[in-house]
Amino acid sequence: MSEFTHLHYDKKGKIVCITLDHPAVMNALSQHLIGELNSAFDLISADASVSGVVLTGRGKAFVAGADIAELAEIDGVQAEQFTRSGQRLFDKIESLGKPVIAAVNGYAFGGGCELAMACTLRIASAQAKFGQPEVKLGIIPGFGGTQRLPRLIGIGRAMQLILTGEAIGAEEALRIGLVNEIVDDDALVARAEEILLKIAANAPIAVRLAMEAINRSRDTTVSDGLAIERALFSICAGSEDKREGADAFLSKRPPRFSGK
Repeated sequence: MSEFTHLHYDKKGKIVCITLDHPAVMNALSQHLIGELNSAFDLISADASVSGVVLTGRGKAFVAGADIAELAEIDGVQAEQFTRSGQRLFDKIESLGKPVIAAVNGYAFGGGCELAMACTLRIASAQAKFGQPEVKLGIIPGFGGTQRLPRLIGIGRAMQLILTGEAIGAEEALRIGLVNEIVDDDALVARAEEILLKIAANAPIAVRLAMEAINRSRDTTVSDGLAIERALFSICAGSEDKREGADAFLSKRPPRFSGK
């Protein structure tokens, strides 16, 4: 879309593909790019015809981190505002209610790793590399890395990655659960679209509420999480989609979900 300068917004049927494209800084998360991503996800949120999103990068990087030249010039107050803007964006992506797949094509360092973790699923090319190298610059992850990484891979592994600042390859990221799949580079976006189409074939309300149940329960006790699950299960059970799903199953035909 013409209003974007550092990303491409391409809609194909029910799926939007966002391609980050600022090769001069390896798609670094500048304040400008954060603003463009915010606008792109606002469009997606408002478009009921969109069922899922692919987020990828152009060139050698998915996102190589924050814009270091920009970061070097900000003081503590401005840094707080910067991290708040990034955290709000990543929270928006995580709670979108539509699945977002990070198709990690290359370097995902710092804010790039944090961006991928805010997505619903992560698939990676064999060339992808992940890391949180902020301590090497005298800072810590500021876009959710200290929170999402331990939840994905465990506290011990997260501590090691964050405190050493070391990078890991796609195979190690797969082994520790940071990514879901490794895919050939030329099939990366196609595989993400394939997964999203499988998800889109299911009941939209059930998909949205299943994601909500998982996300809301991460910071609760099992008992509180079960209460959230019961409440959202009950909402699903009263939907037209539930009746359609049951009727289709009993009639041995494909369901025709309406999202109601």
